[in-house]
Amino acid sequence: MILEHAILDVAPGEAADYEAAVKEALPLIAATPGFIRLDIRPCLETQGRYLLLVQWRELADHTVGFRDSERYQAWKNLLHRFYSPFPLVEHFGDAVVSS
Repeated sequence: MILEHAILDVAPGEAADYEAAVKEALPLIAATPGFIRLDIRPCLETQGRYLLLVQWRELADHTVGFRDSERYQAWKNLLHRFYSPFPLVEHFGDAVVSS
């Protein structure tokens, strides 16, 4: 399993609109083969900051399967305008320690 991670900083005053757009965008990513789960969690210390966690079966499910799809273009149109600055997206492998 691959875990995608990003810190999403949403422009001030846009959090409610962002959260509504994320709910609208969810079916776009969920329809991708290899998609397992998505969590977007608000930061408790910094208003407008969110943690994105997406579980994928394989890295290519995200980097090719989703990002090369028409669904990704719709995702971008719905969500990318909210980010300031644009987030760094990274992928992580299996846990080396877990409890």
